[in-house]
Amino acid sequence: MVAAHAAAILSMNTKSDTQKKAFWAIVAALAVIIIDQIVKIWVKTHFYLGESVQILPFFELRFVQNNGMAFGMELGSKLFLSLFRIAVVAILIWYICRLCRRPRYPVGYIVTLALVAAGAFGNIIDCIFYGLIFDNPMPPFVAQFVPWGDGYSTIFRGLVVDMLYFPLFSFQWPQWMPWIGGSTFSFFDPVFNIADSAITVGMALLIFVYSRYLPMGDKKDSPRNDA
Repeated sequence: MVAAHAAAILSMNTKSDTQKKAFWAIVAALAVIIIDQIVKIWVKTHFYLGESVQILPFFELRFVQNNGMAFGMELGSKLFLSLFRIAVVAILIWYICRLCRRPRYPVGYIVTLALVAAGAFGNIIDCIFYGLIFDNPMPPFVAQFVPWGDGYSTIFRGLVVDMLYFPLFSFQWPQWMPWIGGSTFSFFDPVFNIADSAITVGMALLIFVYSRYLPMGDKKDSPRNDA
């Protein structure tokens, strides 16, 4: 009887822990996705392409669009990138669901993975739907919603909206330097969005805080050996 009672308590605690992890993962993911889409839609429908508004000396809202990955990088075709993002998010969701049922993994690690998945999913939304529901006018006109399918592109080929720009400092290279002499160096030049930020923060936390829980972490401390 005592053993059965203890087993029941352990089962209830495990279920509660699983629900707690799942709850905070969902909250974190939804927060990133909703905030990301609100900001993107607002910028897209209020800024013309290339428009910039200075908020602080080192921070601007600048509306740009790109075909590529985080921070405007380019890698392969648009369709490949969209399908690759979907595959990554599907794997991450499966992995998160699996880890939620394992007591060893803390809530912070689960939430960190959820940030990465949500960031990737936020940019997937742009790729899948924006080409179908928005037009893409030339400046100084701003984009508007259009009937489904009358947008500027087809499914999976929408452009990702970026708007966060942090030109922290800049300087001019000396004239005597070969190739780059006289040119201006600016840091930080890439324009990004909330989804990119979630991916970056999540990856930084995985590397510097939760690396011991990663499958390729230290074997002596690896969750694989938790048995």
